[in-house]
Amino acid sequence: MNYIFDYIMIPMQLIIVFFTLYYFIIAFFGICKRREEKITTPKNTFAVIVAAHNEEKVIGQLVENLHVLNYPKELYDIYVVADNCKDHTAQIARNAGAIVYERFNLEQRGKGYALEWMFEKLFGLNRHYDAVVVFDADNLVDPNFLKEMNNRLCKGEKVIQGYMDAKNPNDTWIAATFAISFWVVNHIWHLAKYNLGLSSVLGGTGMCISTDILKKYGWGATCLTEDMEFTMKVLLNGIRTTWAHDAIVYDEKPLTFKQSWNQRKRWAQGHFDCANRFIPKLLAEGIKRRDIRILDGVLHLFQPHFLILSTVFVLLSYLYHIVPFYTNILYMVLPIEVWTIIAVGQYVFPMIVLAKIRAHWKSWLYMIFYPLFVYSWIPITFLGYLHRNDRNWSHTQHTRSLSYRDILLNNSDEFSKENLLSKQAIK
Repeated sequence: MNYIFDYIMIPMQLIIVFFTLYYFIIAFFGICKRREEKITTPKNTFAVIVAAHNEEKVIGQLVENLHVLNYPKELYDIYVVADNCKDHTAQIARNAGAIVYERFNLEQRGKGYALEWMFEKLFGLNRHYDAVVVFDADNLVDPNFLKEMNNRLCKGEKVIQGYMDAKNPNDTWIAATFAISFWVVNHIWHLAKYNLGLSSVLGGTGMCISTDILKKYGWGATCLTEDMEFTMKVLLNGIRTTWAHDAIVYDEKPLTFKQSWNQRKRWAQGHFDCANRFIPKLLAEGIKRRDIRILDGVLHLFQPHFLILSTVFVLLSYLYHIVPFYTNILYMVLPIEVWTIIAVGQYVFPMIVLAKIRAHWKSWLYMIFYPLFVYSWIPITFLGYLHRNDRNWSHTQHTRSLSYRDILLNNSDEFSKENLLSKQAIK
């Protein structure tokens, strides 16, 4: 039977099948980490940059942490850009031993602008650094972070993202589910893409960028998701973002649903903004170069569009059971057994990851709320689309004051034996 809506519904179903298989297949490549011969000789110099806006409650612990990294002290310097601060962030950072630059500009607000300004200052110095490493003020850092980034740089990688862990994974159910989502993405997305030779995406913190890349292409990333903007900018020039699975940074996760909602809405807005600007360019360049990595970047930018598309289709499918108005081809393309495996897989993969990282028992309990966190992305994504042209930056307040020793104590059972042994070295 022919349906007039098939011209819309059949392409929609084909897109859903393609992306569902795409995500599911890629996830398998993130289950295991490839063995690697690491270059352990310190060679590269680093400018460690911390972007801070009214972060007096957490900045001191991070700077103290950065001073005791397992890397020669003469090969890295710690810079804090105190951006439009009205508290004691700058003074606390100075007292902790950081080189502090204070920036005041109420017209150009946000982390992207602060980094742009700081990079210009950095390039005007007499000292040359091989790479810059960027952290957020609420972070704490694994002692071997720079050693891992040095290894990657020595192997020719230029834009590198580190493993994004949680500083406070068990504070609230929101922090817990946020942490779980990051752990899952770290494995079935970032690690998987690295294993496949595809491009990862910068995460805003724990990222390392070769200085020659910054000087050649400039930063120029000032939207709400400056990390994604720079990722796509360099990918357009054939430079992929790689993944350093053992370079760990601990990020403070939101404590309340409201904080989580606002932060993810900002990410969704920035994602749509980047998609509008980069998808046409990446698509054209990827086809021109026949580069699967660039074309894969297009698929990444299309993620929120796919979520909206699949949500609309699910809603229409309920109407279909009342009044069939299109040809359902989903089970023609994939048998019901395959759809069942995929449906079960979206819950199995997080459990595999939790088992792999030896997560705290509380994280297993918080898995009960994980679907709520995941499906809350649906309204957030719709709002992000509606407000995609709104570039007003909003600050997430950070209050979880922990030292790196607290992290080692609280999260000691979340990592493999090899990582634990490396951590014991600083005690």
